[in-house]
Amino acid sequence: MHSGLILFFCLFGIVSVQFLVMPWFGIAVACYALLGLCLAPARLWRMARRIRFLLAAIFILFAWFTPGEAVVASWPILSPSQEGLVLALIHSGRLLAVICIVAALLEHLPADRLVSGLYTLCRPLVVLGVAVDRLALRLLLVLRYVDDAAVEHKRDWRYWLTDDEGVADTPLHLRFEPFGWRERGLVIGVLGVFAVLYATGYLLP
Repeated sequence: MHSGLILFFCLFGIVSVQFLVMPWFGIAVACYALLGLCLAPARLWRMARRIRFLLAAIFILFAWFTPGEAVVASWPILSPSQEGLVLALIHSGRLLAVICIVAALLEHLPADRLVSGLYTLCRPLVVLGVAVDRLALRLLLVLRYVDDAAVEHKRDWRYWLTDDEGVADTPLHLRFEPFGWRERGLVIGVLGVFAVLYATGYLLP
């Protein structure tokens, strides 16, 4: 599949989950979780561990600091509110959905194709004077440095003190995958469905 189309669907999934209402929200989060567990279980586990404190903070802040009816009526001061629990589950679910999508994307889309897809999606910004090719090359350079530095760092800490061997000597190749009529039609169709769902009240305003 076209890298730009893959990236568009991932971005669409991240954005749409912020607007879904129940029960579609719960179904979407469950589908994204299943997608992440099937396509990138190890990466998803690592990313979930890294944000565990953020998830805990979100849950506590919304559950215990949102005014409303106490879940445990006999302990109103220590009990979370019912409204707070709903908000905590919603915001935690949104974050988990994003993590699942990103994990699957990074696991199966190489860095060069990821940058290529981003370059294709941002190409219309050229008419506004945005240097999309420079942004894409800088992003590719950053990803190359991160990947190579992580590998070399496992070998020897002296890698950071040397500059004779590095990724600067490796040529960068920016791949460009132009959108065809099929890809354009899919993007327009998905955006059209999103507009219809928003107009009919299936999405949050």
